[in-house]
Amino acid sequence: MSVRDVSVLLPPGVLEGSQNHETGATTKVAVRIRLKRFGKIRSPHYRVVVADQRAKRDGAVIEEIGIYHPTKEPSVIRIDSERAQYWLGVGAQPSKQVTALLKLTGDWQKFKGEEYDESLMKHPAEKEAFVAPDKGSVVVPEAPEPKTEEASAEEPAAEEKTEEAAE
Repeated sequence: MSVRDVSVLLPPGVLEGSQNHETGATTKVAVRIRLKRFGKIRSPHYRVVVADQRAKRDGAVIEEIGIYHPTKEPSVIRIDSERAQYWLGVGAQPSKQVTALLKLTGDWQKFKGEEYDESLMKHPAEKEAFVAPDKGSVVVPEAPEPKTEEASAEEPAAEEKTEEAAE
């Protein structure tokens, strides 16, 4: 019996394609841009991620698009603007916290077509560049003064007194 003969006995379409969906078709999923928590207790660090709405807070993600460290002064906020614009454009919904971060970085205003005020973002102060001193210019800390002969003569006398007291 050939495959063609068996297909007559089965309902139509069973052997022709075992999958019920088209190849390359995408499924519609509610996608959120939200924070994924890392760090110890009272020391949070977050990653801004794109995830399925049904996934756990720290579960599987589709893509990581930025970081947020609220404990540093000022807070570190780095978001890949190009990827954020893409995900907002295809319908991803940001959480309240991520919306606030996107407003600070200007990505939300860019998405909405509004003007962005650069003064909202606090930038960390520039650190002074470390300059190593030249080998000849290193200041040597003062060495302890060498003991004089008089001080060394007094020490044995002090040691004899402690020995007598011990006996």
